[in-house]
Amino acid sequence: MDDTEAGTTVREYRTEELAEAAGIPVRTLRFYRERKLLPPPRREGRIAWYDEHHLARLRTIAALLERGHTLGGIAELTAAFENGRDVSQLGELLGIGWSEETPVRLTPEALADYFEGEVTPENLAASLDLGYLATDGDEIVHVSRRLLDVSSALVREGVPLAAVLETGRRVREHADAMAALFTELISAHLSQEALPRLRPLAKSVVEAELTMAMDRLLASAQDPSS
Repeated sequence: MDDTEAGTTVREYRTEELAEAAGIPVRTLRFYRERKLLPPPRREGRIAWYDEHHLARLRTIAALLERGHTLGGIAELTAAFENGRDVSQLGELLGIGWSEETPVRLTPEALADYFEGEVTPENLAASLDLGYLATDGDEIVHVSRRLLDVSSALVREGVPLAAVLETGRRVREHADAMAALFTELISAHLSQEALPRLRPLAKSVVEAELTMAMDRLLASAQDPSS
């Protein structure tokens, strides 16, 4: 159901529709409601209507569960968060937005500390071109805490930052190709709406294949007959 509020269209869901959009069984939705993990729906007679805030809450719960949080812990986090901010921002606060990447704000001095002696104009240009870095006023924003930490660790091990960035560019090309493959698979047999729910499966496949590929390379390097 679409309703109009202050000139904007507000999407509303029946119980079954909300459960489907969130990728969970209806019984799970009802369980969350009983545990007060969801705010009450709007009632219209015997019909319960939910909105995008309820959907955002369910997606946040799923992301937190995936990271090992308990339902009790999630309830405490949600309650504390609601005291000061809208719950739909909880995922952003905890660094679990849909990109699953946490941006990092840095001063130029802090960035130089991460990559001592490697913050050259050429490397900065390459980072900006890749989209790793952006500027916001006097601050520099790195798109991903994980990529920042990995890049910094490789540089500390002695890998030149220029080589790290070039490898990142090549990894990006392969990652785009793998994402396209998975998207084509889901689109051909299911629907685009299933992509967010099934994205963890794609991540698991990539992680498993990369692990096995590294195992094969290491075994080959250690085998004198190869």
